[in-house]
Amino acid sequence: MTLPNTVLNLTKSAIFTLTLAVSATAIAQDGKIYPLDRPDEPNAIPLNTGGVEGQENPESWFRQWGDPMARNISEATLTPFLPDPEKANGAAVIVAPGGGFRWLSMGNEGWEVAEALNEQGIAAFVLKYRLRPTGATIEDLERSMNRTFSSAGSGDNPPRPQWDLSNQLEDAEAAYDMIIERAEEWGVDTDRIGMIGFSAGAGLTMHCTLNSEKMKLAFIGPIYGGMGPQEVPEDAPPMFAAIATDDFLFRGQFGVIESWHKAGVPVEFHLYQNGGHGFGLGNPDRTSNKWFGSFIYWLEVNDFLEAK
Repeated sequence: MTLPNTVLNLTKSAIFTLTLAVSATAIAQDGKIYPLDRPDEPNAIPLNTGGVEGQENPESWFRQWGDPMARNISEATLTPFLPDPEKANGAAVIVAPGGGFRWLSMGNEGWEVAEALNEQGIAAFVLKYRLRPTGATIEDLERSMNRTFSSAGSGDNPPRPQWDLSNQLEDAEAAYDMIIERAEEWGVDTDRIGMIGFSAGAGLTMHCTLNSEKMKLAFIGPIYGGMGPQEVPEDAPPMFAAIATDDFLFRGQFGVIESWHKAGVPVEFHLYQNGGHGFGLGNPDRTSNKWFGSFIYWLEVNDFLEAK
């Protein structure tokens, strides 16, 4: 039996469409780096904190594991995500994505987290902070990534950044100042501004907590950050921390948790059986997927979500 040309063409079209869908799924799920056109960020507000010394390449974007990421950032910005006014409770969170201070996971650890916070009535502000240069090509980026993960360290003590974080601290402080200045416009209670960060963003959150003379954070949430002990200031904010046992930054260490506890500052710690590193709001079939709900409940119990 000979099929009509119309049927054959429709069949070929369906096969071609299915092939494209499978290819797109494969691209979304693998760890290969794919170039990505720089997206529009219509709500991003420049922080005007300056550039990056030695940065010769423009900001560029790529996609890995299906997530949009930015690198070679030399102009810091703050993007407000404001909740529905009927849900808003006045709490605010600065969101710091991670990426080893060489790139930023803007989707997984930035925009998606901000939208989830909005659903809880919380104003969120995604901080796109300045980064170390990673070269012009994808190959340069891959080499930089390899250096990041090879320097993740081993042994008893978690690694510490090997470079100065004054640019990133300045960006965070400028973001905090802007939120304070525009608090009435954005419906923010200035006594309930916190900061949450992921991986390197958790490191930046901790760096701000320990070193900033401007930021008076009401609470902090370092998620899969370094676990080393810290000198806790007297006015340190309550902390919610989460990490998985199969994260290379854990290695059986509880130093930062012990530091907060010994200082008498409220701390809640969630150690998950699995999740790896960089799980964001969650990956399939991982116990770490429940951390965000626990974080929101922690905020609620501590009266950070009480509308005033």
